[in-house]
Amino acid sequence: MDSSAAAAVVTPAVTPAVYGASDRPPRGDYSRGGAVLADYTCPQDWASYTPADHDTYRRLYERQVAQLPGLACDAFIEALPSLGVKDRIPRFDELNERLHRATGWEIVAVPGLIPELPFFTLLANRKFPVTDWIRKPEEFDYIVEPDVFHDLFGHVPMLFDPTFADYVQRYGQGGIKAHELGAGEKLARLYWYTVEFGLIRQPDGLRAYGAGILSSVGELRHAVLSDEPRRLPLDLLRTMRTRYKIDTYQANYFVIDSFKQLFDLTEPDFTPLYESLKVAPDIEAGVLLPGESCKA
Repeated sequence: MDSSAAAAVVTPAVTPAVYGASDRPPRGDYSRGGAVLADYTCPQDWASYTPADHDTYRRLYERQVAQLPGLACDAFIEALPSLGVKDRIPRFDELNERLHRATGWEIVAVPGLIPELPFFTLLANRKFPVTDWIRKPEEFDYIVEPDVFHDLFGHVPMLFDPTFADYVQRYGQGGIKAHELGAGEKLARLYWYTVEFGLIRQPDGLRAYGAGILSSVGELRHAVLSDEPRRLPLDLLRTMRTRYKIDTYQANYFVIDSFKQLFDLTEPDFTPLYESLKVAPDIEAGVLLPGESCKA
C-alpha cells in the first residue's frame, strides 16, 4: 500500500477509544487544549512527568529486566539497551534518533487507546503509537490500559529488528483494508496473538516476543514455562478465529519459528481469509480442536 495514501487517512474528530466492556471511562486526556491532532498524535510533554513518575518507570524497568534471561527472545534482549536511559522515562525524540536509524520507524505520543483506523494508519507509515502517561504507584503490579512503560519497554525493542519491524508495517497496511472490509476485529486477533502475546521457538527453547508478555512480571513465566496454557503453531485462520482474554493470563499462545515466517504469512491477500472467517465459528480461548496438540 502506498504510504502517502495511508497518511491521508485520519479521523475527523478526536474521541477516546473504548475496547471491550468496562464501566470505567477511557484513561488519558484527549483534549490537551487542542494539542491532540486528527491522527491522535500529540507532543510527549516530557516536562510534565513528576519525580514519582520517573521512579515508577525505573522500578518497573529494573523488576522486568531481572525476569528476562531464559524467557525473552534474543532479538528483544539485544535491542533493549537501545531504549536508552533506565532511571527515568525516555524522551521520545532522543529514542527516535536511534530507532529511525535502525529500521526507519519512529514512535509518536498518543493520549491513550486510539480507534483501529488511526492505529492501522500510523503503523502503515512506520509510526508506533505510544501512550505517554504512566501508571500510578498503586497500579504498579497491574494496569488495565497500556501505559508508557508497557508501550516503550514491551513494544519498542522489537521494532529494532528489521524483519519484525517490516511485519508490523505490513500488518498496519493490511489493517486499513480489513477496516474497509469490516474485518478489523478478526485481524486484531492476529495482532493480539503475535505483537502482544507471541512466542517464538529458538534453538535454545521457547521464548517470548510479545509486548504483553515481556512487560508483565507474571505472564512472562506463565507463557514460557507453565504447563497450563495451550501452545499451538501459528496458523492464520486458527489464530483469527480464536478469542482472547483481556483480564487474565492467556489461555493459549501461538508459536512461530522465525520472524521471517511471520512476515511471509502476511504476504498474501487476506480477502479470501476474511470470507472464510464469515462462516467459521469463533473458538473460545483455551479450547483445543480435534487433532490439535497443545505442545507446539
